[in-house]
Amino acid sequence: MALSLSKTSHAESEWTMESAASGLSNWPGYGMALAATSILIGIIWDISWHMSIGRDTFWTPAHMAIYFGGALAGSIGGWLALKYTFFSTPEERAASVNIFGARAPLGAWVAIWGAMAMLTSAPFDDWWHNAYGLDVKIISPPHTLLGLGMLAVSIGALLLTLARQNREANGVGSGLFIYVGAIFLTFGTVFITEFAYPNMQHGYACYKWCAWMIPIRLVTMGRAARISWPATRVAAVYMMLQCLMVWILPLFPAQPKLAPIFTPVTHMVPPLFPLLLVVPAFGIDLFLRNMGDDFRWWRIDRAIIVAAIFLSLLLATQWFFSEFMLSPHAENWFFAGNRNWSYGTWPGEWHKEFWDMNPSAWDNQILTPVRLLKCWLFASLMSWIALLWGSWMRKVKR
Repeated sequence: MALSLSKTSHAESEWTMESAASGLSNWPGYGMALAATSILIGIIWDISWHMSIGRDTFWTPAHMAIYFGGALAGSIGGWLALKYTFFSTPEERAASVNIFGARAPLGAWVAIWGAMAMLTSAPFDDWWHNAYGLDVKIISPPHTLLGLGMLAVSIGALLLTLARQNREANGVGSGLFIYVGAIFLTFGTVFITEFAYPNMQHGYACYKWCAWMIPIRLVTMGRAARISWPATRVAAVYMMLQCLMVWILPLFPAQPKLAPIFTPVTHMVPPLFPLLLVVPAFGIDLFLRNMGDDFRWWRIDRAIIVAAIFLSLLLATQWFFSEFMLSPHAENWFFAGNRNWSYGTWPGEWHKEFWDMNPSAWDNQILTPVRLLKCWLFASLMSWIALLWGSWMRKVKR
């Protein structure tokens, strides 16, 4: 009996040591997730800063969070390149990619490129603001370069955590992969913010940009993750990340520093309440579970079906939820309804109205059946790419 207990204790000790070693060996994955988180917090914070305070200096805390994340991702990628090139074991060399004689995991190479793009955009963005003033829209040339860099860092983090998930048994590492996937999804929604106001969710522009931006993320994660209900989990984490920013940012006081000031702002302006993506994500997961593991590039019909599921559930959910968001019932700390307006926004009843009344408006045309079919076409294309990409990701081990 004593011998049996001793053996059991020894086995448990070995299992604990192996688990601890596995956790330590994955510190680059956790570090890359931290870098992506810092970038995400920084970009949402920076948008709120522009809406609440205005452009006052390059050295804002939001900017520092963004560039800290880029520098951290680049440093981790660079360290992995040095380690795998000069100090790797045979197993590590087999789990790396050779580029011009240097070796590193594929995710590290992508993150290094993204970090370089992000850090290059910093002086470019500062010069742009000094030359042209405030950004009228989120997308400007320096922000485009910054956005590409952030996209690369998030994909690099995805690939780094993905490789570990695929090398381990029983879905080990899938939780971190899901978390990084949620950051990847949130980045996409941030860059379509100006088309996702509740006021625009009865119009064409909102669903057009959602069709371009969201299925490629949800379907890819649903296809690649080795865990149950992956797309739903990703969407749930995305909603929690966005909600935390909605709830935390208004706790800090803020005062506009640039004129003209049309709307009184006394605290940081929160981001929009997140899209209810858990609903279409659940439908995507149901379809992918029934689809099975086999997928061929020519099975475009599956992309068409999953796109129809995504678009129909998104439309049904947001159509009615947007009506609630424009009602007085949403004007509280939880939903932050009617609290997302910058100091430079002219107040008025239009804040509580839908903006789809102009049939010739480019940015929010009326959602006609023909335009809804266009959204389905866009979502089908992105879903097909996502199924291909997700199928490829299931094989990545480097």
